[in-house]
Amino acid sequence: MTLPDLSIVVLVALFVLASVLPRFHLGLTALSAAFLLGLIAGVPSDEVTGFFPANFVVLIVGVMALFATAKVNGTLDWLLDRLLGLVRGRVLFVPLVPFVVGAVLTAIGTLPAAAVAIVAPIALGLATRFRYSPLIASVVGVTGILSGILSPFAMYGIATMQMSGDLGLTGSATLPLFLGALVAGVVICTGCLAVGVLTGAMPRGRVGAPEVAVPGRSGAAGDDDAEQDGPGAGGARAEGTRSGDAGRDGPGAGGTGPDGGGTKTATRVGTQVATPAVRLLTLATMAGVVGLAVGFDLDIGYLGLTAAVLLHLVLRLDANATVAGLPWSVVLLIGGLLTYIGLMQELGAFERMSELLTVQGSPMISLLLLCFIAAVVTFAASSIAVFVTMLPLLPPLIEAGLSPVGAVLALALSLVLPDVNPLGITGGLLLGSAEPAARERLFRHLLIYGLVSVVVAPPLVWALFGWW
Repeated sequence: MTLPDLSIVVLVALFVLASVLPRFHLGLTALSAAFLLGLIAGVPSDEVTGFFPANFVVLIVGVMALFATAKVNGTLDWLLDRLLGLVRGRVLFVPLVPFVVGAVLTAIGTLPAAAVAIVAPIALGLATRFRYSPLIASVVGVTGILSGILSPFAMYGIATMQMSGDLGLTGSATLPLFLGALVAGVVICTGCLAVGVLTGAMPRGRVGAPEVAVPGRSGAAGDDDAEQDGPGAGGARAEGTRSGDAGRDGPGAGGTGPDGGGTKTATRVGTQVATPAVRLLTLATMAGVVGLAVGFDLDIGYLGLTAAVLLHLVLRLDANATVAGLPWSVVLLIGGLLTYIGLMQELGAFERMSELLTVQGSPMISLLLLCFIAAVVTFAASSIAVFVTMLPLLPPLIEAGLSPVGAVLALALSLVLPDVNPLGITGGLLLGSAEPAARERLFRHLLIYGLVSVVVAPPLVWALFGWW
């Protein structure tokens, strides 16, 4: 057995053990496996350590620290209440908020990883608040991000048009490319919500829209009902619920203070009070992080970390509480896996996978095989790197008669749809944004979804878009 074959067998064994042993930590074991495989392959341990994704650690710690700070001072829960007003209280439409936000961010040029860092806490926060499936929240939110990847301002769209001459694309091709990805995203989003309704993972009905509070307003009748039936305590209420009863005083929403008073403009957090001024400062800081990341291509992880530190100093918050709440287990999980996968790439394991999947055939069959290879490789690698690497393989197929727009769409969607899996930065940010008690289950669901996507996505997008 060759070293690439051995590395693939070990990776499969790790997944099997994670599936059958409830207390098995995949990331911890992956680090050990990388060390042992490195010994067998003659790769020094310092080179193995070099595969550890330090950039991922900075990204997830920085972004999660910023959003944890916003939650501690009450701003994040207040923001989630405001977002409820955009969908007029219909729980089924709540996941569409991060979907639209993600699509817009990517379409205007935000890097997918940065967009996920922004959308993931919102999507999973809404799922926790309104008691619907974290898996649906994850898939719908990330699918929104993927819907904008082929816009002329997005990285995928730019990379495609840089090769437009070789691919036979004209300037007018930017619109069908963008619309194709958007249509695919809308279809997936609709399917997820439909499945959620049929299985009960998405509650039906409506919750009351949050009211804009005024200083000194006393908690009126119905506050007790809101406490029991609000979106943070039991999901959606039936049609006809009084506006304002639900969503005002749910857990963490910033309702009455600990003294029992009815002031709706401040949330007591330790010795701090989250006044409107505090919320405005926090939101302005978060907006500044997004603006600098999108407009100046600065690292959103370091930006988030710096913003969190500034908020701690200005608002005199307890930084230890934020640090203690960071998803360190997720960092170890994804960091360990990516270290092992980096060693696999060094040993040529993914080239070996490509050899096993490659056969001779017609242009359409060749495109289908290329889509499968892209889906398999991107499952544990950077999707944009895989896309840029495989894009030069399309010109011979296009010369043989394939539609250039259809070929690009099929390839791009085949490698981005499995991106929700928990083995990369996208999955790490999703897991880090979920409630701690839900992370293990969400990891398994995302892993299953990713594996199914590797099998289902390539033939599906090939059949739908290969002829465009």
